[in-house]
Amino acid sequence: MFAQTILLILLPLLLSYLLRRARHLRFKQYGDWPQLPPSLVWGHMKAINEFIVRGEKKRHIDIIFREIQEHLGNPPLVLYDLRPLQRPLCVVRDHEVAEQVSRNTKNFPYSMGKSPWMKTLEPLLGSYSIITSEGEQWKALRKRFNPGFAPQHLLTLLPCILDKTMRFAEILDGYACSGEDFSLNERCVGLVFDIIGAVTMDKDFHAQHDASKQDELVRLYRELTATYRNNSTVQYDSLNPRVLWQRRVLTRRIDALITDHIKAKFAELKESNEKLSRSVLSLSLQDIDHLDDRTLQETCHQLKSFLFAGHDTSSILLEWAFYELSRTPRALDTLRRELDDVFGPESSPAAVQEKLLAPGGDGLLKKMSYTSAVIKETLRLYPPSGSARYMPPGTGFNVQLPNGKSLCLDGVIIYNCPTLIQRDAAVYGPTKDEFLPERWMGDTDTGLGLPMDNSDDKDNGPVAAGQVPASAWRPFERGPRSCIGQELANLEARVILACTARRFDFVKVGLGAVARDSAGEPILDAKGQYEVESELFNTMQVTAKPVDGTMMKVRVAEMSN
Repeated sequence: MFAQTILLILLPLLLSYLLRRARHLRFKQYGDWPQLPPSLVWGHMKAINEFIVRGEKKRHIDIIFREIQEHLGNPPLVLYDLRPLQRPLCVVRDHEVAEQVSRNTKNFPYSMGKSPWMKTLEPLLGSYSIITSEGEQWKALRKRFNPGFAPQHLLTLLPCILDKTMRFAEILDGYACSGEDFSLNERCVGLVFDIIGAVTMDKDFHAQHDASKQDELVRLYRELTATYRNNSTVQYDSLNPRVLWQRRVLTRRIDALITDHIKAKFAELKESNEKLSRSVLSLSLQDIDHLDDRTLQETCHQLKSFLFAGHDTSSILLEWAFYELSRTPRALDTLRRELDDVFGPESSPAAVQEKLLAPGGDGLLKKMSYTSAVIKETLRLYPPSGSARYMPPGTGFNVQLPNGKSLCLDGVIIYNCPTLIQRDAAVYGPTKDEFLPERWMGDTDTGLGLPMDNSDDKDNGPVAAGQVPASAWRPFERGPRSCIGQELANLEARVILACTARRFDFVKVGLGAVARDSAGEPILDAKGQYEVESELFNTMQVTAKPVDGTMMKVRVAEMSN
């Protein structure tokens, strides 16, 4: 009886304390951060859903974040309280704040730590991935693999990239003859998977052939990435037992295939006296005398990381580049004129291949300034992914906002969102949403052609042509954790565009198709682009991809030889 009395006395006190605590967490803890009105029960999840249902539900979460930012008056960052399902999330729009998050400092030599959300991608990347590793482990991995992505080494990959591109052009010729619709996503994924397969594993996956002739790993990767589709935020898939089981089964089979290949390659290297290649696999095995289970697992995870990141982001870049060129005649004409000047009037893929493989041919790549601008502008408008970081409470990681206020980011997931940063009207002005490669025509080349050296913590200053701060263009992120494969993606895109942009005319079908007048002619708007019947948009499929697989028709261009 006494215990019951005490419980009756303490219970209201406990409930009162919990209510005060909940009110503090929801309304006061981050009360001075820009945010939507929070709910005591739902935080911001209900408010976010109200924005989701206002438009196409399949649109990427970055698009929804952009709508919310505009609704709030475009503050430099916005807080989203997702508790108890997730930690609070801060989405960064301001490039100066993003730069503070990504750069290294004396106290944080490798910038902010990676987000716990990356755990969701472990089936794709592995637990020892260079993408998710931290501190000295990451530094050692980056040092090991840097030679495989050095500019001069990448140029030695030209024959391989051209060989795979010739197959791609043959496939497009077939579609041009048949007139059938096809998924550009499937074809671009096959192309870059073949390239990254050779770069990482010294292996031909035959990813551009019929499904029956493709390596099993190609099919398994497509099935695994498909388990991350359909939701605006992939994190909630981790709560689905069926999805988790499916990923586990696919991951085991992928790991087994890659491990078998590692063992075979290791035995081959030990029996051969030839110099090691600079493939990711060869670099992983250098100086290793015994292939134990830990080494096998670590090597497998690096290969998985490069295979996924290398084929996924590059295919997205190509899809959007072909689409934007197809609806922007002034840009396509300028690009084709540049390719005529660089490679001569013969526009066949074989002619471009011959020029690039001739002695000194790789120097032609540095002359493709407008092609590089097309790539850079495509990545500005349609960055494949962003960067999420996290520091535990008590770490003391502070950033300064544009108004001079200091903000502690401890305990909050920080998402540098390039979709917002790279469409900031304060930087890009009224043309922020327009496909305008000309804005980059004042850039200076570094290495292979684009100013993509984001390896240090310094802002390289404004771009001469448009006075765009270097930190306002970050599709590969910046700072020490910038993407190691960015120059490979740039090289691939230039070679592929050089071989195909004059040969083929792409015509979008379905979503994003060009609008036509009563005479069947495309309607050109005041900005120099064809009007469209409906807007093509990105959806979440691990990264940001065109929602319909970029369905296309293609024909041989009249100007093509």
